[in-house]
Amino acid sequence: MQSIELTAKTPDEAIELALIELDVERVEVEIEVISEGKSGILGMGGEPAKVKVTLLDEGSDLARTASDILENIVTKLDVDVVVNLRHAHDEDVGGPVFDVDGEDAGLLIGRKGETLRALQFLVSFIASKKLNDRVNLFIDVAGYQSRRYESLRALAHRVAQRVVDSGEEIPLEAMPPNERRVIHMTLSDNSDVDTASEGTGEDRRVIVQPANLE
Repeated sequence: MQSIELTAKTPDEAIELALIELDVERVEVEIEVISEGKSGILGMGGEPAKVKVTLLDEGSDLARTASDILENIVTKLDVDVVVNLRHAHDEDVGGPVFDVDGEDAGLLIGRKGETLRALQFLVSFIASKKLNDRVNLFIDVAGYQSRRYESLRALAHRVAQRVVDSGEEIPLEAMPPNERRVIHMTLSDNSDVDTASEGTGEDRRVIVQPANLE
């Protein structure tokens, strides 16, 4: 796939320059922000932002479709954000990964990420209908999802150690499916504990318990 790396004062400026040089729209490329850059002090010690922009290949129908859907939704919501396709296909996600950021990014996160989860579900649902196939994708807004997942992984390790030390199971707070999956996956290689889900609907939670607990 054809790709170019460009630098500018900000990632957005570098991306715009790359799009002009490639003569394409955002929905036609993967965008990797290599460096956010820094302004420096009194014009000294600053570093430019650097991005890598790669043209999607012909087989990236899912990424293109999902990009169009996500762009249309944020346009209709009239929010000041920019949508970038980070990966056309991520092995862990099983589909495309998007980064959304901008002045109104917080509006797309919502309380405890509820709006973000709804946005991800909506894009996935519409894309599945259009492509007549199940669609997996990941949308991160202003880095919220990545930070949340890192926090959940740290929580999983702390709770697992408490379970090992006490010999008693510990129930976690209720979580949506994607967050429960992070806990399960994080502890899947820990032979000292097992995980299970219990409850229904919004009250469903992960239980961390000693391995082979009868």
